[in-house]
Amino acid sequence: MAMNEAANVVVMVGGVGGAKLALGLAGVLPPERLTIIVNTGDDFWHYGLRICPDLDTVLYTLSGRVEQSQGWGVAGDTIVTLEALRGLGEDTWFRLGDRDIATHLLRTHMLREGASLTAVIQRLSRAMGIQHTVLPMADEPVATMVDTDEHGELDFQTYFVRHRWQPRVHGLRYTGADAARLAPAARLALEQADIVLIGPSNPWLSIAPILALPGVRDLL
Repeated sequence: MAMNEAANVVVMVGGVGGAKLALGLAGVLPPERLTIIVNTGDDFWHYGLRICPDLDTVLYTLSGRVEQSQGWGVAGDTIVTLEALRGLGEDTWFRLGDRDIATHLLRTHMLREGASLTAVIQRLSRAMGIQHTVLPMADEPVATMVDTDEHGELDFQTYFVRHRWQPRVHGLRYTGADAARLAPAARLALEQADIVLIGPSNPWLSIAPILALPGVRDLL
């Protein structure tokens, strides 16, 4: 089937590359015909905040907020809070822009109040003026763990950002995937899809966590 405005299209993505494809699709497909399902295996807790790097990259890209030079983060963001933490002796290895922190604060507050991650992303999408549907792959936490020679098992952000992807990798594990499930809205979107696209995202770190959820491969 050729892609057209009458087809229901679902695209499964990770971060920067997938976000760019999502932006291109959003430019040619009406909101009711495009659903973007995003990897959450990169999500983690940092200073008590729930950080969702891939989801935020997609949201910032679709809303025109993204820092174009790097493909992630908020354009023109400041790091006053990060510099204050550094002044208190913290190792600020993970960059948190001040406006970016607002996203994390609201998300964490809503999650602690009992909202699902799907509901949080819907709220953030509306606030950012995004008309197309952006969904997390799951509402339950899934963590991509990287088995390295030098440091043993690391969560993805520690491996990728703190150690700058230098440790030798000989295995990956998607912790929590067996107990999680494809988010109900994401399942419905796939069930109703005419076309499913796999984004230009890292196959092991961005796409495989989505496929690791029970039943996803069979559904596809």
